[in-house]
Amino acid sequence: MSAVRVRLEVVLDPSRPDPQVIELEVHPDWAPLGAQRFLQLVDCNYYTECRIYRVIPGFICQWGIPASPTEYKKWGDNKIKDDPRKAGIGNTRGMLSFAMSGPDSRGSQLFINYDDANVQLDEQGFTPFAQVTSGMDVAEAVYEETDPAKKIDQNEAKQLGNAYFQRFPKLSYISRAYRVAPS
Repeated sequence: MSAVRVRLEVVLDPSRPDPQVIELEVHPDWAPLGAQRFLQLVDCNYYTECRIYRVIPGFICQWGIPASPTEYKKWGDNKIKDDPRKAGIGNTRGMLSFAMSGPDSRGSQLFINYDDANVQLDEQGFTPFAQVTSGMDVAEAVYEETDPAKKIDQNEAKQLGNAYFQRFPKLSYISRAYRVAPS
């Protein structure tokens, strides 16, 4: 199967809701299960209004807890098996991988790598399934919550969705994610 193009419209600053664009190329041949899950989530609008809640400068930005807790129960708690790592494809700058907490624990949360030196993620089983083809500057400009008193509680976010994220009004978010027709 050939690569599939996906566009993320990202609102960097909620006080100015003009979206910026990140273009992705999804590669089912790199990680068939991960690519399939991501495209399912895109097609059902799972990532609409999805907050980018974890930013580690020089490392990653992460999202995948949806606006609705019902959607998280449906998709985020429904884990998929790991894909074997494809030789020559690793967690370098601009690559997307699913977050996971151990073997066969991928659900709906994913991240974009900010650095070419994230090879330790390869050794831990994080398998890239897509890459940023344009808009890496947008990915690197998402809001980073630096106040230690405002640490994101992922468990509470999963239970409440965007009702929880209202406590963090500056978070950047994906306003829309969709497939782009081949050119």
